[in-house]
Amino acid sequence: MNSRLPLPDRPRLPLLLFSLFALWMVSPVTLAATTGALDLTDSMVGGIAVLVFIIAYILVMSEEKLHMRKSKPVLVAAGIIWGLIGWVYVEAGMPHAAEEAFNETFLEFAQLMLFLLVAMTYINAMDERRVFDALRTWMVDRGFSYRSLFWLTGVLAFVISPVADNLTTALLMCTVVIKVAEGDRAFINLCCVNIVVAANAGGAFSPFGDITTLMVWQAGLIEFYEFFELLIPSLFNFLVPAVIMSLFVKKRRPQAQDEIVDLKRGAKRIIALFLLTIATAVACHTLFGLPPVLGMMTGLGYLQFFGYYLRQSLPRSLERKRERYSRRGDQRKLAQLGSVVPFDVFSRVARAEWDTLLFFYGVVMCVGGLGFLGYLSMLSELLYTEWNATWANVVLGVVSAVVDNIPVMFAVLTMQPEMSHGHWLLITLTAGVGGSLLSIGSAAGVALMGHARGSYTFMGHLKWAPVIFLGYVASILAHLWLNAGSFAISG
Repeated sequence: MNSRLPLPDRPRLPLLLFSLFALWMVSPVTLAATTGALDLTDSMVGGIAVLVFIIAYILVMSEEKLHMRKSKPVLVAAGIIWGLIGWVYVEAGMPHAAEEAFNETFLEFAQLMLFLLVAMTYINAMDERRVFDALRTWMVDRGFSYRSLFWLTGVLAFVISPVADNLTTALLMCTVVIKVAEGDRAFINLCCVNIVVAANAGGAFSPFGDITTLMVWQAGLIEFYEFFELLIPSLFNFLVPAVIMSLFVKKRRPQAQDEIVDLKRGAKRIIALFLLTIATAVACHTLFGLPPVLGMMTGLGYLQFFGYYLRQSLPRSLERKRERYSRRGDQRKLAQLGSVVPFDVFSRVARAEWDTLLFFYGVVMCVGGLGFLGYLSMLSELLYTEWNATWANVVLGVVSAVVDNIPVMFAVLTMQPEMSHGHWLLITLTAGVGGSLLSIGSAAGVALMGHARGSYTFMGHLKWAPVIFLGYVASILAHLWLNAGSFAISG
């Protein structure tokens, strides 16, 4: 029998290198630790996580050039960041700590997502019932001058956005401008800049006007009625640049459009149900101390019941209308009855801005992961301890024009710096209106660049940035003056 002596164990270089690499990745971690969060800001894991987030956000800001939806990079980045966190915490013998942190961050997102989903469903339902088409046609048929149209679309954007959100409002007003401006790119660009500023300013003084204000309200830092303390500062933010830009509007009058838009059955009642839903959400939070999302989901039930009623009563409604129009000899409306389809709530849900919702998920999870790694504590120390809170909030508002206001606001909420009520109102204002400084700084600006492609551009918005900045400064000064008493109470 031919036997061989066992060879001595050879060093396994790949395994050795991997072990050293693993130790380097968790170098600041005491592997024996069993409690508390780990500070990974000086580790390679932390560096990789930050790099992944930066790359993802560069891709987000390049959406217009790459024609790639903004949700894709942040979804992947969130998975990578939390995967790195999970691996490090498993190595440290603390797997449940990472899981609990992920679940807590995800719960915050889930509440906001369901809230937004219901709001988007109502907006899409009103759009399907032709509420916004009727508004657009009314404005066009009045034959307003270019200057009147500039002011009308801006004022309506400021007034509607607190209820319908700044993105939907901006798209509606932009559609009106494109339809009546007859290819006048300079006027369309100027109006779009005004609409973006007005929609963001209007959304800043309402919990329903922007995702950032909704986040602050959900966090319980500002009560529903307290947002209205920002009404006058927001008005300054809109009016200062609007007055200056209006001086550059041409003295022209567009031709009236011959278009008839009839509201579909139930349109006005859906508007009423939306207002009732908002009231229910406010009542849940104010009276019962429950999350506003409960009221919004209840409101979705209102819409579902009304949709059921519309479907069941459709045959009788069509028969009555057919008899009425036949007696009148109204052939146009008789022809329209043949294209009537039943109202379907879930088709409205399907038409929600899913890219925006998924982008929101990716951003919240990325920022939550970076916060769990320790970066937000470090940033909070820098901004709110070494700096004055007022200057920190003003600078973060400018930063939101480049980075987008959602991650900025979520980062501040995650940091939870000790600030007065006035300072929480200030960061709500600056994060909301700071995005107007650049076209990529808000969802409204990004959406209009696609909607008015070729007319409203990044550079077209940028040349008005100094004027918009004057409005930004004016809104801050107005808040510091009008709400000075709210800064006196610290913590």
